[in-house]
Amino acid sequence: MVGESGSGHAVVMDGPPEFGGRNLGLRPMEMLLLGMGGCTEFDVLMILEKSRQDVTSCEVILEADRATEEPKVFTKIHAHFVICGRDLSRKHVERAISLSAEKFCSASIMLGKTAEITHDYEILEA
Repeated sequence: MVGESGSGHAVVMDGPPEFGGRNLGLRPMEMLLLGMGGCTEFDVLMILEKSRQDVTSCEVILEADRATEEPKVFTKIHAHFVICGRDLSRKHVERAISLSAEKFCSASIMLGKTAEITHDYEILEA
């Protein structure tokens, strides 16, 4: 399957062979989780930029559990942020992650209707 967004970008999705797929792309549920990661990372970076934090890189590592029965929704999602920069303020990083989770990240807020979402972070000096 090729999904094309309203902005004109396309992505290949597929499923495993045991369910009729050919394993040629991401699974749709993987896309959903990756979307949440991208959404929250984008928010955190924008908030830190507005706070004049000198971020050189940011990575969000996601771990998720799903229900064992249909519908197999996400039940737990943990986002671990690895933020690298120069003289980053722990207070600003915590605030950025909190604002993303509670106010700005539509994907996190939507997935939070079925999943317990937790966050933590580490700061690395550039």
